[in-house]
Amino acid sequence: MIDASTTMRQLRPITLACLTLLLEAGLMHSAQAQAQSQSQSQGPAQAQTPGSSADASAIAATQGLSPVLVTGTRAKDRTLADSQVPVDVLSRDEVLRAAGPDGTLAAALQALLPSFNFPRQSNSGGADHVRAAQLRGLSPDQVLVLVNGKRRHTSALVNLESKTGKGTNPVDFNTIPLSAVQRIEVVRDGAGAQYGSDAIAGVVNIILDDRRSGTEISTEAGLFHTDFAPTGRTLNDGQTQSASVTHGLAVGDKGFLRAGLEGLHRNATNRSGLDQLPDWEDRTPDNLATMGQRNYAAGEPATRQWQAFFNGALDLSAEHQLYAFGTWQERRSVGAAYFRYPDSSATLKSIYPNGYRPETTGHNRDLQLAAGLRGAWGEWDYDASLNQGRNDFDYGVQRSLNVSLGPASPTQFHLGDFSSRLTSANLDLTRPVALPGLSRPATLAVGLDARQERFATGAGDVASYAVGSFDGPAGAQAGPGLQAGDATRLSRRVVGAYADLSAHLTRDWEAEAALRHDHYSDFGNATTAKLSSRWALTPAFALRGALSSNFRAPSLAQRGFSFTVTDRGDGGELSQVKTVPADSDLGRYLGAQPLKAERSRNASLGLSWQPAKAWSTTLDAYTIRVKNRITLSQRISRDTLADELASQFGVVGVQGVNFFTNALDTRTRGADLVTQWSGAALTGEMKLSWAASFNKTTVQTHGDANVGLEEINTLTTATPRQRHIFTAQWQRGDWALQARATRHGSTTRVFDFGDGFVPTQTYSAVWQLDLEAQWQATRSLTLSLGALNATDRYPSRSTADIAYYGNFPYDVLSPIGFNGAYYYARAKLSF
Repeated sequence: MIDASTTMRQLRPITLACLTLLLEAGLMHSAQAQAQSQSQSQGPAQAQTPGSSADASAIAATQGLSPVLVTGTRAKDRTLADSQVPVDVLSRDEVLRAAGPDGTLAAALQALLPSFNFPRQSNSGGADHVRAAQLRGLSPDQVLVLVNGKRRHTSALVNLESKTGKGTNPVDFNTIPLSAVQRIEVVRDGAGAQYGSDAIAGVVNIILDDRRSGTEISTEAGLFHTDFAPTGRTLNDGQTQSASVTHGLAVGDKGFLRAGLEGLHRNATNRSGLDQLPDWEDRTPDNLATMGQRNYAAGEPATRQWQAFFNGALDLSAEHQLYAFGTWQERRSVGAAYFRYPDSSATLKSIYPNGYRPETTGHNRDLQLAAGLRGAWGEWDYDASLNQGRNDFDYGVQRSLNVSLGPASPTQFHLGDFSSRLTSANLDLTRPVALPGLSRPATLAVGLDARQERFATGAGDVASYAVGSFDGPAGAQAGPGLQAGDATRLSRRVVGAYADLSAHLTRDWEAEAALRHDHYSDFGNATTAKLSSRWALTPAFALRGALSSNFRAPSLAQRGFSFTVTDRGDGGELSQVKTVPADSDLGRYLGAQPLKAERSRNASLGLSWQPAKAWSTTLDAYTIRVKNRITLSQRISRDTLADELASQFGVVGVQGVNFFTNALDTRTRGADLVTQWSGAALTGEMKLSWAASFNKTTVQTHGDANVGLEEINTLTTATPRQRHIFTAQWQRGDWALQARATRHGSTTRVFDFGDGFVPTQTYSAVWQLDLEAQWQATRSLTLSLGALNATDRYPSRSTADIAYYGNFPYDVLSPIGFNGAYYYARAKLSF
C-alpha cells in the first residue's frame, strides 16, 4: 500500500528546493523584483509559434487584443475573435485552479469545458490506473492531443473493464504536469486534413510554459469530507498533498529555458455500501458473517507520482532558432477489485480464512522528448522537428492467489507489461502568396509527416496464469496474467503530406482549405479534406462554418491485443473473459473480420456575436457521422464454449470471448454555446460566463450481430447529453472570489447478464457547486481556500440490480463522481 510516510520522504527534495528558493527570495531587492516583472511581461509576447507562444488570455486582458491561435489553422494572424471553427483557450491560472483532488490536467479540462468528459472509474482493472477522457461524447481515441503542436503518444494500457473508453488506449492526459501548462487550445471540430488520424472530435493542444524568468513554488493539501448516506457515516479520506516548483531563465536575446518538478500523493477513498452477499454464494456461517460489512472498495485509487518538464529555445541567428521540450512522469497506483468470500471457490481458507479483496497495482512511466529548428528560409517560414514518445505500464495484483496452485500459491503477481512508442519527424513550411483579386496575401502551408508507431506486451508471472493440480479457478484472482502465447509486438510506418491555403476573399469574408494524404504500412491509404469559412455580416456579428472528412486508423493495440480479465458475466457472476485479435485463429473461429479505419464526415455552422466590448456569445451546431466505428464485441459465451476453447485452442478457464470489430455507423448531433461578460460590479471587477454543450449519438446501422447492448450503451447514452457550466469571478484589490455551478446531464447504464436479464437505469442530472477564495497576501504570496462539490452532492442511487448486492450504491458514469465534497488549501509563491 502507499503510505504517507513514504511519500513525505519522496517529497523531501522538493521541500528543500522550495526552502532554498524562499531564502533567495528574501534577499531580493524590490527593484530586482520589478525588473523581473518587466522581463516577464516582455518575454512571452515575442513569439507566436507552438512551443514559444505567449499566454493568449493574458495578452488579450492587458492589451485588449484577441488571442492569436496556433491550433487548427496554419494562418499566422488567426485570432480567437475571427476563428472559423469553435476554439476554447484556457489560461494557466484557470487550469491550475480547476485541477481539484486529482491534481491532473484532465480533471481541470472537465471542470472548464462542458464538451469534455472525464468520469471516474472504480473496480475497473486497468482503468483504475489510467482513465480515459472524451470530447463531444465521442470515443477517447477520437480526439487528437498535441504538446507544443507535436503529436502526443498514446497510453500503452488497453482498458477492457471500464465503461468509458472500453477497448481504447488513448492519450493519458494526466501524464502532462499541470505546472508545465502555459495555455491550452481546444479545437472543437474535425481536423484530420491538418493533423492526420484521430482528430474526429477535435484537437487539444497543450502549450508549455515559456516564461523567460521568475520562479513559482506551489503547494496544496486537501481531503474529502462527506456524509455518506448508504452507510450513515461521515467519511474523511482521499487526503492529498502536492508540491511543485518551476523556474525560468533567459537565454540570449530571445531564448529561454523553463523547467519544473512536481510531486503528488493521494490516499484512496472508499464509497462502498454494506454487503448483502450475492445470491450465488453459499449461505455458510462464514459467508453470512460478511453481511452488513464494507467488504468492497469503490473509490479513488491510492496514487503517488513524480512529474517533470522542460521547455526551451536558443537563437542560432536572427532568423533561426533551436527549440526543445520534454515531459516525464512516474506514477504508482493501487486500485480495488471484487471481494472473494470465505467459503467461495476463489478462496483458500489456509491463506485467507475471512475472505479477501485483491488490489490491482499499476506502475506507469511516461516520457516525451522533442527538438527542432524553426525560422525563415527565403520567403518560407519553416519548422523541422523530431519527436519521441513512450509509455510503459506494469500491471499487477496483490492480496490475491491462484487457487489451483493450492497453499503454495503466491499472493502477489505481475500480470503483464505494456509499452507504446511513437517516433515522428515533421517539416512544416508556410509563406505568403499573392493571389489575383485579393487585397492582401494569402497564406500557403505545406508539410510532410513521417512516423513509426510500436506496441508490445509481455507475459506476466507464470504463476499468474498457471493451471495447478488443486481444485478451483486457475490464474491469479483479479487477473489472470498475460500468457507467453498472448504476448505481441507490432509496429507500423505512416507517411503523410498536406497542403493548406488560407485567404481573405473580401474584407469581411475569409476561408481556408486543406487537403491531406496519409499512407499506413498496415492498412493502406487515407485522404482527408477540410473547408472552413467566416463571414462578418456586421462588425459585431459573423457566421462561420466548416465541412471536413476525417479518419482514425485502428490502433496497434486494437489490431493485436490479447488479454484475459475478470468481469461480471452471465447473471452478474464473476467470470473470465478473453479479448483476442480479430485476425487471430480464435477470432476468425468466432466470426471476427479484419479491422478497417473509422471514417467521419463533419459539418458545423455557427455564429459569433459581440454586441458590446464586454459581452460576447458564440453558438455552434454540428453533426459528425462516423462509419465503421470500432468497438468491442459483446461477450460470446455458450454452454460448450469453455470446452471448445480448451480442446481446439488450449485456452483453459475462459467462459467468454470478445474481439474488436467495425460494428457500427453512428451519428452525433450537437451544439456548443459560450457567452461571457465582464465589467465593474459590487465595487470590484466581475466576470460572468455560461458554457453549455448539447449532443446526442445514435446508431445509424448495426451490421454486426456480435455487438451487444452494453457496447451500444457505451457509445450512445453512457455520456451526459448536456452539461452547463456557470462561472462568476469577482476581484477587488487583494481579494478574488470564484463560484462555478455545473449541471451534469443524465446518463444511462445498461448491463446484459444474459437470458434476457438486462438491468437498465438512467441517472438523473445533478448540480455541482465549486467555490474558491483567493488572497494576495503579499506581492509574491497567494493563498487560496476552496471546495469542490461544496454541497456534497451524489449521483442517483443505483437500483438493486445494478448496485451489486448493495456494495456499489453509486455508479461511475456521472461526471460529478461518487466521492462527495472535497476541501483544499493552496499556497503559491512567485518571484
